[in-house]
Amino acid sequence: MDKKLTLSLDKSIIESAKKYAKSNDISLSKLIEAYLKTLTKSRKSKTDITPLVESLSGVISFDKDFDIKDSYTDYLIEKYK
Repeated sequence: MDKKLTLSLDKSIIESAKKYAKSNDISLSKLIEAYLKTLTKSRKSKTDITPLVESLSGVISFDKDFDIKDSYTDYLIEKYK
């Protein structure tokens, strides 16, 4: 069931939003409804890890003093010589 909602917004924002909605073939009401739905949608608290990713976890081990940024920098320098 749809209900009416009155909003007070800056005039330039309203005009920009109307142009955006028109260029995307959607009403301004539906655009705002979609935005609010996305904004208020409950988020997953935990990301599902696939069995493949889980099996790969811990496969590579590095020394404690290994710096991945330095290693990547060295790789890029060598690559683009």
